[in-house]
Formats: sequence, C-alpha cells, structure tokens
Amino acid sequence: MASSVNSRLSILTRHLTSVSATSSSKAGSHGQNLGWIKMSPEVSGALKCGSPIVALESTIISHGMPYPQNFETAKELEVIVKENGAVPATIAILDGVPCIGLTTEELETLARLGSKARKTASRDIAIVMAGRENGATTVSATMYLASKVGISVFVTGGIGGVHRHGENTMDISSDLTELGNTPVAVISAGIKSILDIPRTLEYLETQRVTVAAYKTDEFPAFFTQTSGCKAPARVESPEHCARVIDATIRLERKSGILIAVPIPREHAASGSLIESAIQQALQEAREKKIIGNAETPFLLSRVNELTGGASLASNIALVKNNASVGAKIAVSLAQLQKHRR
Repeated sequence: MASSVNSRLSILTRHLTSVSATSSSKAGSHGQNLGWIKMSPEVSGALKCGSPIVALESTIISHGMPYPQNFETAKELEVIVKENGAVPATIAILDGVPCIGLTTEELETLARLGSKARKTASRDIAIVMAGRENGATTVSATMYLASKVGISVFVTGGIGGVHRHGENTMDISSDLTELGNTPVAVISAGIKSILDIPRTLEYLETQRVTVAAYKTDEFPAFFTQTSGCKAPARVESPEHCARVIDATIRLERKSGILIAVPIPREHAASGSLIESAIQQALQEAREKKIIGNAETPFLLSRVNELTGGASLASNIALVKNNASVGAKIAVSLAQLQKHRR
C-alpha cells in the first residue's frame, strides 16, 4: 500500500513540475501569460533589453479625425517617438487580438476603418476579443494593455473625466478609475476641456492618482494652457518625471500617474472661442440625446466644425508635443532603471 501511494505521489510530483515548467516558458518577462497578446518584434525586443517604450492609443486614429489625416498623424507620432530615442507601441485590437506595436499596414487599416472600429474602453476588451472585432483602444484600455506587458509610459492627447453636469448624469469616464488601478504614467495635455476639469481633478484625488503639471503651476486645459485650476504638483523636466515614475514603481503603488503638459503657446486656441463652441455643442448633444461613449467624439467633432478647424489643428499639435515629451520621459526612466541595476 505504501509503495502504491509513493508511486502515485511521484507521478503527481512529475506532473506538477511539468506544468510549472510549461507555464514558465509561456510567461512573459513580467510574469504574465501573454499568449493572448501580439507584440511587434520591436516592442518585444525593447522590453527584453529594458529600452524606452512609449504606448500610444488608437481612438485618436479611428475616432479623432478623418482619413487620411488620421493615418498621417499616426505615422508622424511614431516618428516623433523614435526621433526622441524611444520605441513607439501603438495599441489596438485587430480581429479580436490585442496588438502592441502596429505595422504601417495595420495603422492604415485602422485609419480606414475609422469609427467602424469599436471604441474600446477597458471594460470592452473581452467583448471585442470574443467577437473577433476590431477595436480602437481608449485611454483606459490602452493603459490596461500596456501595463500587462510592463510598459510604464503612455502618451495621449487628453484624458476623459467627469462630464459637465456629471453630478446629475453620473457620466464619468473609465479613464479615471483605470488611472486609480493601473500603474502607468499618462502624458497628456490635461483633461479634455469639453469636460468638468475641477470635478475631474477632485475625482482623481479620490482615486489616489498622482497628478502633476509639466513646467507650470496651473493645470492645463487641453486646447489652452490654463484652466483656472492649480496643479496638485509641478515637475520640471523629463528626468524629474522619470524620478516620480521610478519612485512610484519602487513604492509598488497600484495607481497611475497623470502628467499634464500644456499645449505650446503658438498652437493654443482662443479660450473664449473654444468655450463658446463647447457650450453650443453641449446644447446640441442634449437636444439630440447623445450620451455615453458617443458624446465625446460628437463634442470634439462639433467643436472643430464650430471653430473652423482650429480645435483639430490644436489637437494634433498638442498630441505631437506630448509624444516628444513622453519619449524623453521614457528615455530618462530607462536610463535611471539601468543605472540602478
């Protein structure tokens, strides 16, 4: 009897050892089983070497502007990241597969799809995967997927937030709760000015998100450099930002970081012109009963029409500036982490 028990224990031990070895061989460098994620060779190589990487979202391609302007902008953003020493990792879901790092052909496919690609927040990832759909990732979904492979720096235009009249509608972007739960640094031009910036900053505080403005004491307002809100903290350089990110990683904080970079002064739109257009667009959205995740694309598109294209030009300029700053932050972070090793 003892011999039989010992034999079964030996077989079980060998089986568990085999399973453990197989799991280890499939796991990524950050301990995650990444069989469900497709990474480009450039991104995969950079992760293995500890080289700087910048994640980029894809809704700005599909829902942010028309083709071919969206395709050209997407390519230009990747070039800016490369010119500043980092590897670009545009993130999207293609035929149900989350992709980190897109080819030029994949970028163009997404650009041509436009709004036919599903606008994908983090809650939608499983649905898009299961349906083998094409999904353009928002801030929350891009953050989540970037974090799964260990990318710490993500560049976007502006984040979502508490919508105006959100105290009545409870319309609050999942970008904010994702920031509260995902340890990624988001480099943006602040919070989209179609939203309620003061309430969004309060919500970010509740979510324990570290928020800092880049080289300014006032929190920027996306299309303009100022919002009337004092920034919770100030960072002075890419190196300073990298030290904040590195400290957050060492503290093992589970929440993210928002670094708000003001739009360059020469590209800022007139505050009064933008606010007037926003008010009119909000009224039209209410009349047409446009709500939920359809509201932001409608508002941005309508504001662009009402400003004669000025807001879209500003949008493109600010995201390019963010890409430059974000790449420099990623380079500084990689250098800091290499020196520690």
